[in-house]
Amino acid sequence: MTVTQHTDGPRTDGHGCGCTAEGAPPGADDRPETARERVNRRWNEILQETRVAQTGVQILFGFLLSVAFTPGFRDLGTFDRTVYVMTVVLGASATGALIAPVSIHRFLSGQRMKDDVVAVAGRLVMCGMVLLAVTIGCTLLLILHVAVESLLAELLAGTVVLWFALCWYVLPLWLRSRSGRAERRTGPGDR
Repeated sequence: MTVTQHTDGPRTDGHGCGCTAEGAPPGADDRPETARERVNRRWNEILQETRVAQTGVQILFGFLLSVAFTPGFRDLGTFDRTVYVMTVVLGASATGALIAPVSIHRFLSGQRMKDDVVAVAGRLVMCGMVLLAVTIGCTLLLILHVAVESLLAELLAGTVVLWFALCWYVLPLWLRSRSGRAERRTGPGDR
């Protein structure tokens, strides 16, 4: 397998994460990626990632909006209502952040600003993912606080948020640092 060094890291799989492209034809990815190809690839990656996140946040947000119209909502105490309001605001914010790249692209299409659009969209997706994780954590807290004892609800919701932090942020950052260490040991063209 040949790995070619590109301006944003080694690429062996056609989408830039350095994963092995099993079954790829020999020499299929030996040529360097142009700046235009790279920005187009990164934009397509952001769109795919955003589609997954948008679906989840929209389903969750729709559920949250419906809760206020259920008969049991009137029986919620101050704590639960406060958590509910925070959760709805966080869910709306996550939705806004995850849909914003589409709006930005639409407004700036044809303005030869794709590098800027990709950079801003990437940051918005990361922000949206943080907001989504906190929204899910608050939703769990709200549901569990009604279902089990207060302290247990807080521990369970906190554990799930910690799990998200590990899966969504710590693991990718660890993999990135590990890749950087391997590249420093072998050199950028040796892998």
